[in-house]
Amino acid sequence: MPDLPTPQDATEAALFSEYWDTVLSYADLCTAGSAAATALAREAFARGIREARTAESGPHRNTGRRPPRQPVLPRTALLLTAVRGTAADWETRGHGHRLDPDLRLWLHSDQAARHTGPPLRRPLALRALRDMQGPDAELLWLAEVEALPLPLVARRLGLDPSGVGGELTEMRGLFRDRCLRNHLDTPMDPQCRSYARLLDAVTRSPVADTPDDLSRHLAHCVLCAEAAACLRLHGGGLPGALAGGVIGWGGLAYLERRRRAAEVRLGAGRPDTLDPDDVAPAGAGGARLLRGGLLVAAVLVSLLALAVTLMPQGGTGDGSMPPAGPADRRPVAAPRPSLPDVTLAPSAPASPAPQPRGEETSASPSGRAGADPEPQGSATTAARTRPVPGASARPSCHVTYDLAGQWPDGFQAHVTVTTERPLDDWRVAWTFRDGQRVGQMWDASAGQDGSRVTATAAAYNRTVAAGGSLAFGFLASWRGTNSPAYDFTLNGRECTRA
Repeated sequence: MPDLPTPQDATEAALFSEYWDTVLSYADLCTAGSAAATALAREAFARGIREARTAESGPHRNTGRRPPRQPVLPRTALLLTAVRGTAADWETRGHGHRLDPDLRLWLHSDQAARHTGPPLRRPLALRALRDMQGPDAELLWLAEVEALPLPLVARRLGLDPSGVGGELTEMRGLFRDRCLRNHLDTPMDPQCRSYARLLDAVTRSPVADTPDDLSRHLAHCVLCAEAAACLRLHGGGLPGALAGGVIGWGGLAYLERRRRAAEVRLGAGRPDTLDPDDVAPAGAGGARLLRGGLLVAAVLVSLLALAVTLMPQGGTGDGSMPPAGPADRRPVAAPRPSLPDVTLAPSAPASPAPQPRGEETSASPSGRAGADPEPQGSATTAARTRPVPGASARPSCHVTYDLAGQWPDGFQAHVTVTTERPLDDWRVAWTFRDGQRVGQMWDASAGQDGSRVTATAAAYNRTVAAGGSLAFGFLASWRGTNSPAYDFTLNGRECTRA
C-alpha cells in the first residue's frame, strides 16, 4: 500500500482531510466492502495528489523550468477520477473481485473507454471543464457538485464573498460556451450535425419548447442527449452533467451524497446562507490545531457535514454481505488520510458495572414526545429499575459493533442490529465505559447522558422487517482508553453481541 503524501503547506493541510473524506466516499461506491474501500481510497489518494501537483506546478522535463499553469481539472475532480483509474488498475491486476460488480461491467464498456480514449470522443463536460482556467473550474465544481456554500467557496478561492454569486453565473455561461464549442468540434453523423444549432437555440431559453423531432432524436442519441444536459443551465441539471461527465460511473450517486452533506451542513433549502464572518480565513492567521495538525477553520463546517454523509455499510469485510446498488450504499468514512484500518478486538463487558436501565420519561433526541424506553444514566435522572441480566427472556436482537477507524482523539464506529421481531420504530442504546462522547451520527439521531448513548431511528429507516437489520454509524471522541461499547438494548430489550 503506498505511503500517503505529506501536505506542502498549511492551506493544503487544511484541505487534505476533506479531500480524504471525498475520496473515501466515492471509493466506497466502487467497492464491495469497507476494507476494500479504504485500501482503494489510500492508493487513489496518493496517486491523485501526485498527479495534481505534477499537473499544476511540475518542472518541465527538458528545461527544468516551471511552466505556466495549465488548465487542469479541479483537485477534487482529479482525485475522484484517480479513484476510477485505480479501480481500473485493480481490475487489470486481478483484484476485480473487491470492486462493485456494476463497476466491473462498466469498466469493460464503451462508456468507460470514452474517458481514456481520443480527446474528441471524451464526455463533453470533461472536455469543457479542462478547457477552463483552474480557478474558474474550481469555482464551478465546488459550488455545483460539492454543494459548498458560496461564502465558503469565496474564502477558499480568495474571492470577494459579495461578488462570488455573479462570478458563478459567469462561470456557468463560460462552461456552456465551452460545451457548445466542443460539441460542434466533435465528429458526428449528418443527422446530429443538423440538430446541433437547433439544440443550442432550444437550450438557451428556459421557456423554449423542444420540437418533437429533436425530442425523438435526443431519446435515441447518447451524444446529443449528453450535449443537451451540458448546454441547458436552467432546471438544475448542471451538477448532474458535471458529475456524470467527469466522474463517470457512480457520478450521480456521489452527487446525491454531496446534496445530503449540504442539507446537513446548513439545513435543506439554505445552501447559501452561511455568514462569511462565521468562516475563518485560510492561511496561517485563520488556522487552528485540530487532531494534531494545522486545519483551517473554514474546513470545519464542511468536515462535519462530510462525516455525516459518509454512511456505513452492513459489513466490514469484502464478502460479508452482497453489495448494494450505488444509490443505496452507505459509505464508510475516515477522518484523515494517514489513518490505518483498526480492527476491534472482542471484549467482554467488565467493570464499571452497568448502570440501571428502565422506563425513560424525557423526550427523545429527535424531539418526539413520549416515553423513552432507553435510560441515560446521569446523576440527575430519577432512579430506575433494571432487569437482572440473564433473568429476562431470550434476547430477540443481535448487535455487531465495528470500530472502523481510530486516531489520537477520536474514532468512527458502525452499529448493526439484527432483530427477530418486526419494528415500526426503533431506539438502540448502549454504554461506554471510558468516557467516550458521540459527536456526529448518521442514519439515526444521537442523544447521550453520561456514559449512556441512545440512537433513535431516522424518518426513512424506522420500519424493519422480522429478521431484518438496521444500521447506523457515528464519530466520537475518546481519551486514554477506547474500550468497546457494551450493554446494548433495542427498544429497552437486551441484545446479544454478535
